[in-house]
Amino acid sequence: MEKKITVEAIGKVAEVELVYKSQVKASERPQITTSSDAFNVLHLLWEDGKMDLVEQFKVLFLNRANKVLCIFNVSSGGITGTVADPRLIFTAALKVHAVGLILAHNHPSGNLQPSRADEELTRKIKGAGEFLDIKVLDHLILSSEGYYSFADEGLL
Repeated sequence: MEKKITVEAIGKVAEVELVYKSQVKASERPQITTSSDAFNVLHLLWEDGKMDLVEQFKVLFLNRANKVLCIFNVSSGGITGTVADPRLIFTAALKVHAVGLILAHNHPSGNLQPSRADEELTRKIKGAGEFLDIKVLDHLILSSEGYYSFADEGLL
């Protein structure tokens, strides 16, 4: 038996709206050319008092000129970890028309060495980015005293 779709049923279908609004002129956006540039931008934008308190995961989205479109606060966790869902990252990346991104998270302990989970997540996100033509340019691990760059260490 064929089921008819009524006008009332159509009115109950969810709608998706893609909107990106920036108040920053393209000429005023910071440009990222080195891991140090990315660290400086991230360090300035990190929430006060959180670097040494809880682990957080953020992403810088970049345009073709490697200028920062925005920062995306992916997650905030506990002292020893946080969850970064690649689907959320790429939903946001597609929404802002990013062509590149820089992953970043902090280690409240101050230990800048990546864990196996950090390395696996980076590989997973890099693979998804290749499929979507969004380049993962770096993954930084930050502390209040410095940073570790996956790109600088040849891990990307």
